[in-house]
Amino acid sequence: MGVLHEYQGGGTRARGYYAAPNHCAPRGGVLVVHEAPGMGAHVQRRVDALAASGYAALAADLHGAGRLARNSDEARGWVGALKAEPDMLLARLQSALAALAAQSGIGEGNLAAVGYCFGGWCALELARAGAPLRSVSIFHGTVTSDRGADAIAGSVLVCSGDADPFAPIAQLVAFGDEMRAARLDYQLCLYGGVGHGFTDPEGPVLPGFAYNAAADRRSWTSFLNLLAEHSPAPASSDFGMVK
Repeated sequence: MGVLHEYQGGGTRARGYYAAPNHCAPRGGVLVVHEAPGMGAHVQRRVDALAASGYAALAADLHGAGRLARNSDEARGWVGALKAEPDMLLARLQSALAALAAQSGIGEGNLAAVGYCFGGWCALELARAGAPLRSVSIFHGTVTSDRGADAIAGSVLVCSGDADPFAPIAQLVAFGDEMRAARLDYQLCLYGGVGHGFTDPEGPVLPGFAYNAAADRRSWTSFLNLLAEHSPAPASSDFGMVK
């Protein structure tokens, strides 16, 4: 359904993945941020699923040139390099959001962001930096940051497993305290016995990682419900999730 979409920003020529509904105007725009290895098949499927649900969506390419890490060690190295230059990372996120707005024609009032694992943390950092997002959703991502929450403009959804070693319960409790202190509209969906990377059936075979079909389905529904709160229903659509 989607197509590769090149855009410039943050010191790199990025190769994202874009899709929009075929038979109706988009309900809104959604920036999708990838896991540590890069803009792979998982986030491309999510972009297609969002288009099928009536949204224009762009999967960002934070590594540039559509690069995908060959293994977990390389992925960790790339992520470490991005985190070591937070201004550059933020510029790449902002340029991806701008590319989504330009390609879809959707204005700042109806944009959202979602991310998976490392991408969830990135999406939240974009919101913490004051991006004009109606909502930001995090799937099995860490939620700690040196940035405060006061600049977050929209609603926040965090979907996490209670057996995720990268987002332990104490971290999530502290995050809830932070959201309440900032008087933000937030949801925390916690799935019992579920670990990291629960949305990707083709995810890495690593300690603490495991796909969970029920948590995947339930978290996707929560995400679509949040998007729908801010978006008018299209005249014609084919709702559903593309696997």
